[in-house]
Amino acid sequence: MTPVPELFTIGRCSIDLYSQDIGAAFADVRTFGAYLGGSPLNIAVGAARLGVPSALLTAVGQDQVGDFVLAGLKREGVETRYIPRKAGTRTPAVLLAVQPPDRFPITFYRDNASDVQLGIQDVRAAPIERARALVVNGSSLARDPSRSATLAAAQRAHGAGVTVYLDLDFRADQWADPLAFGLNIRALLRDVDVILGTEEEINAALLHDPAQVVIRHGMVTAPEIAGDLEANTAALLSEVPVVIRKEGARGCTVFERGRPPLSVPGVPTRVVSVLGAGDAFAGGLIAGRLRGQTWQAAARLGNACGSVVVGQIGCSHFAPTWEEAQALLAGQPQPPQQPQEDSQPPEERA
Repeated sequence: MTPVPELFTIGRCSIDLYSQDIGAAFADVRTFGAYLGGSPLNIAVGAARLGVPSALLTAVGQDQVGDFVLAGLKREGVETRYIPRKAGTRTPAVLLAVQPPDRFPITFYRDNASDVQLGIQDVRAAPIERARALVVNGSSLARDPSRSATLAAAQRAHGAGVTVYLDLDFRADQWADPLAFGLNIRALLRDVDVILGTEEEINAALLHDPAQVVIRHGMVTAPEIAGDLEANTAALLSEVPVVIRKEGARGCTVFERGRPPLSVPGVPTRVVSVLGAGDAFAGGLIAGRLRGQTWQAAARLGNACGSVVVGQIGCSHFAPTWEEAQALLAGQPQPPQQPQEDSQPPEERA
């Protein structure tokens, strides 16, 4: 019998075409490099590189880009047997310019996207109730049938005692209205154990007022979401046991219900591209938890993984191995330990 992966992730996949002309405006780019992409894919690859048997639940088209994605996943050791090929659809593509330190224009090609066609029956074919953790993704809620498949997967995993991580993954251009993102996220929370999100994503998850959407540089596809960050974090924590706020170069803060917030500093690094850093962080944090680490140790591992990826052009292609991450952490100051003994979510309990 084939072993069941410890970790399933569900949602987007793509071919990512990164500009190799660093600093050039998109109109001036002449050379692109091809990489695997999509947040759930990146998390699965990142965790696999850290030694966690992982599988991706997505769908690809019957096209050459689908071949590229499946071949790349197999090279990384990520289980692909649960990935159907959807006739008449296209495997998505993403194009990115790289203008350090803070401009990374991104264009999604997701018309007739194959991963959106992942359905409930596709999810039922995967033994997620026998895994230890499931990662669901906010972007997967933007359209059906992937929306219903994601809700069904979370409900099924949570009911079986599998720890469900929600990567908020707010992509404004995937939603007809930013308010719809929060409505769908809040419908999922009853089956979630851990939320991962940036400060803006946390505000977006609690968005109720259109006036909080601030158009940035005239781009509706990349608005800023205003809000009371601390109040919104507390509101999410009232719904799920753990909220992890990703804070870029500062690191992250772990909010665990009933305990003081735990700030975990980032790992200093030279920034080339921030794209994919949050996915590398998630892969590292989840792998740490599956190896029995405390939230503090797992968050440090996640921060280390994120710091490696921001120093490169590409996402999961540069995620570190366990040995590489530990070597990086060995050269960093050890923060004071959390005074209380760390708790264990369901998938890590003996």
